[in-house]
Amino acid sequence: MHRSADRDAPMLPQPFRVMDTREEISGCMTLRVVPVNNAGNTVYEPGQFYMVYFFGRGEVPISVSGDPRKTGELTFTIMDVGSVTHAIYSIKAGDTIGLRGPFGSAWPIGPLKGRDVIVVAGGLGLAPLRPALYHMLNNRNDYGELLLAYGARKPETILFEEELNSWREKAPIDVDVNVNAAGRDWLGKVGVVTDLLKDRSIDPVNTSAVMCGPEIMMRFSAYALLNMGVAADKIYLSMERNMKCAIRLCGRCQYGPFFICHDGPVFSFDRIEHLLKIREV
Repeated sequence: MHRSADRDAPMLPQPFRVMDTREEISGCMTLRVVPVNNAGNTVYEPGQFYMVYFFGRGEVPISVSGDPRKTGELTFTIMDVGSVTHAIYSIKAGDTIGLRGPFGSAWPIGPLKGRDVIVVAGGLGLAPLRPALYHMLNNRNDYGELLLAYGARKPETILFEEELNSWREKAPIDVDVNVNAAGRDWLGKVGVVTDLLKDRSIDPVNTSAVMCGPEIMMRFSAYALLNMGVAADKIYLSMERNMKCAIRLCGRCQYGPFFICHDGPVFSFDRIEHLLKIREV
């Protein structure tokens, strides 16, 4: 399902007030916003994104990273990697930003019901998956076995570490984390995220997977799951491209026959597997 903030004026940002900000890791922060005068749309589906506008600088697409149960507000986790995100990184509580959205396809929360779910995340890719994780944990009886396989570059780049530890200790979900490289003081696993899938005993007929992270990580994770017997149409990826308009108008995010802003960002693997093999796409 696709929802837009204002079907009559989808290019018009609505004002949102920043309630608070929190630095997650170096160069990455989470901000919570609420609409000014109830003008903006805060109803979204896990996996959808908004265009976040910093007045006088520009806008960038950012997926929601908060708990869907918390209505009337939106949460975004943003990495300081470009001119717009650098400007957004300077905001503080009480400041105003603009939002358009939500846009795009969502994680298949409904079709996942009754199935075992493997969540594969790499780096900042954990943020767009967080609303889906919240939803499944908040409605735990609707889903089978849950596994979160999360890979980060280094221990100091692990996102939402306190939350991951809390889930590992208290929540009915298997949380498995590794890093690509670490010093002697790291007591956890070292490797690539696909290592976390090895030797896993699963019921492939009743297993689905959702994943977000670097494209190469998702491709190899999808192939690993295929080798484990998971069907290609039960593996879902969140793709990233340079989105500008978010309404399938400018063509900046065209991906083969698809537009990431409209047909995605969430795709089943069987729809885009052939495109993942083409370097230029």
